[in-house]
Amino acid sequence: MVKKIFSLVSVFSFLLLVSACSDGAESAAVKSAQPAAASAAQAQPTDSADKGERFIRIAQPVRTTNPDKIEVVEVFWYGCSHCFHFDPMLEAWKKKLPADVDFHRSPAMWNDLMVVHAKAYYTALTLGVLDKVHEPIFNAINVDRNTLRDADALAKLFTEHAGIDEDTFRKTFDSFGVNSQVKQADARARSYGIAGTPELIVNGKYRITGRSAGGQAEMLQVAQELIEKERAAK
Repeated sequence: MVKKIFSLVSVFSFLLLVSACSDGAESAAVKSAQPAAASAAQAQPTDSADKGERFIRIAQPVRTTNPDKIEVVEVFWYGCSHCFHFDPMLEAWKKKLPADVDFHRSPAMWNDLMVVHAKAYYTALTLGVLDKVHEPIFNAINVDRNTLRDADALAKLFTEHAGIDEDTFRKTFDSFGVNSQVKQADARARSYGIAGTPELIVNGKYRITGRSAGGQAEMLQVAQELIEKERAAK
């Protein structure tokens, strides 16, 4: 009986965590889990829906990494089912981007588990194995229902899929460099005014959500239109 109850609690916890993302709209779970909601609210951009636009203008544009290029950022979470289903479309789309467009991801964080997953992302990036573990992390959480809630679980995944030994993984996972990148990503998301995942940010000026665009495929269409708009403005 105890084992059965524990199993039910585990399943419920998993479902609650996975449902904590939203396709362009902040869910109740997100609101209750985010400790700094007031700070995020201050960064909320002006909503352009009443103008018939399929994106949201960021009130105070955020500086991009390379001003000579047009930047597209996906704000995501490995535990978000919307991000999981969006990822194959996004991967196919970004492979066709021209040389004047920079694409990168930025993890969202509004609870401790998301911080762990953000550290996993930057650990993979630092070790040069993101291409080997990105999809397995998504699959472990969204298909296998393994929340990968700590370094132990992630170390096994990195060893299995990328051949990274546990000691190297842990040193990188807890390194100053990874922790700095996590903090920067959190600050970036607040500046964008992120309300859910996945969201696309174009050149630090425009925020695209599933709701504003009308769907996930439409998010990419709107991003393409904004890329062309920014290119024409240069």
